[in-house]
Amino acid sequence: MPGGSAFCVRPRDLRRGAALTWVLLGVLGTAAAGGWWDRELPPAPSAEAGGRTGAQGRTPAVPSDVDPAAYRDAVERAAAAAVADGKSGKQAAEDVVSRSGDRWGAVYDHAEYAEFEQALDGHYTGVGIFVERGRDGVVRVARVQAGGPAARAGVRAGDLLESVDGHRATGLRPGQVVALLRGDAQRAGAGTPVVLVLRRGARTWTETLVRERLSSEPVTVTRLSGGVVMIKVGSFTKGSGARVREAVRTAPAGAGVLLDLRGNRGGLVTEAVAAASAFLDGGLVATYDVRGAQRALYADRGGDTRRPLVALIDGGTMSAAELVTGALQDRGRAVTVGTRTFGKGSVQMPTELPDGSVAELTVGHYRTPSGRSLDGRGISPDLVAADGAEERARGVLGGLGAAP
Repeated sequence: MPGGSAFCVRPRDLRRGAALTWVLLGVLGTAAAGGWWDRELPPAPSAEAGGRTGAQGRTPAVPSDVDPAAYRDAVERAAAAAVADGKSGKQAAEDVVSRSGDRWGAVYDHAEYAEFEQALDGHYTGVGIFVERGRDGVVRVARVQAGGPAARAGVRAGDLLESVDGHRATGLRPGQVVALLRGDAQRAGAGTPVVLVLRRGARTWTETLVRERLSSEPVTVTRLSGGVVMIKVGSFTKGSGARVREAVRTAPAGAGVLLDLRGNRGGLVTEAVAAASAFLDGGLVATYDVRGAQRALYADRGGDTRRPLVALIDGGTMSAAELVTGALQDRGRAVTVGTRTFGKGSVQMPTELPDGSVAELTVGHYRTPSGRSLDGRGISPDLVAADGAEERARGVLGGLGAAP
């Protein structure tokens, strides 16, 4: 969540399909261990709710010839048949999803989905590890939460996660790794141990960590020299949009803003729109489709449209963070600096299954104000900078007229 995109509804709205959400699936593990889920989009009348297209050699989330309704029905039928036979509906649904080619589809039990709700408030039980799976199936530590059990033990981003409590991690989906990190099968909670085998270069070691109830700070504000305010948004959890707006409102007159979205793996769509609204005076933020029905997301009026703004992005900028980046770039509000973003612009819709588990299935895509689809493509920065990106960004701000 690491969790982390897609659209779907909250558990209490599953049967009615009253609202859409944007879910970052890879994040579940670290939301467990981290991860953030995008929720609370406006109601869509068809209540149905991407795939990754072939750009940059990436495969689509779901093959283009797969009908979303037929796909959903197949998952529901498989789960219902399994439950009728006294078997696991969740496992049967997972089997269908795994064969479908849906890169972002996943099935969660009731406890896992409840964890989503808690993560939306910026709280989770875990060890402070954000994980990701490479194309080779190897699970890596994407980020480590400062002050958490993993950080205190010296675990670093880039470390390979070989196993969790004796279960081999390679080849598992991020959600499965997260479930192991949380101890879902044992209903483990804060205070329970989890044994990790990690690898860094030629070194392999075993680390026993104790799960804790952790809180994330999604927005941090730092005043830098030269009349620059750095606003770092780590995730779009509840309240993050308001924090961004407050940071902009209270910034010194004439100060430029560095909006740091590097490593931001997603979050609540409404919070992403609220954050974009801090720099826009109304207007389009993004569009999305749900089984062919087009919808739009608009910024609130009254944002600061004059303050110099540079957005820092990288390959870890995903989903809701890409929505913000695309809106600011398309509308000429910000200069983007860094490296190409991840390219997660698919829409999922949740379906509650007979055994209470929830299947999140890909059914649509979102686009930037200019109509760009980011799924599988990502956003190219206006100024490419890997090493020294922050320094380059500050230089750009000076050129935009940020006053010291």
